[in-house]
Amino acid sequence: MSRIGKAPIAIPGNVTLDISAGNLVTVKGPKGELKQQVDPDLSIKMEEGEVVVSRPTEQKRHKAMHGLYRSLIANMIEGVSEGFVKELELVGVGYRADNTGQLLTLMLGYSHPIMFAVPDEVKLETISEKSKNPVVRLESHDKQLIGQIAAKIRAFRAPEPYKGKGIRFKGEEIRRKAGKTAAK
Repeated sequence: MSRIGKAPIAIPGNVTLDISAGNLVTVKGPKGELKQQVDPDLSIKMEEGEVVVSRPTEQKRHKAMHGLYRSLIANMIEGVSEGFVKELELVGVGYRADNTGQLLTLMLGYSHPIMFAVPDEVKLETISEKSKNPVVRLESHDKQLIGQIAAKIRAFRAPEPYKGKGIRFKGEEIRRKAGKTAAK
């Protein structure tokens, strides 16, 4: 039995979960609403304020889907009740970030500024303090969406291993390499 898949998911009091025909799970909470279509082979039951996901057989495919959909439902419940936050740090001389509404403008050492439109489901904030690296803060109830947006922003200038310049997640450790040493 899957360790992740067999664990029940507790539902907080401010969250409602609805399982409709065809295994469509709808989760509503104070932060928003999310829907997820679950594999029809799996069964989802609500028991005493908890959600239990079970699989019909021990096939490899069913084992994989069991843990996956249990994690997706748990992330949906956590997202609509508490939400998720990702922070990206811009490391480099002259690197700047600014936003006007949902439009993020990045100055990353290229000859032009990079404009990136962030979806309305993600709350965008840029923090620029003197003598600190600029920070782009993303907040949303959808873990998949916020992760995808953060990855796209990071891909504009991924951290390089020699000087460590680029966009990195807050607290991310970059593996550094030693540069060439000059021959005498």
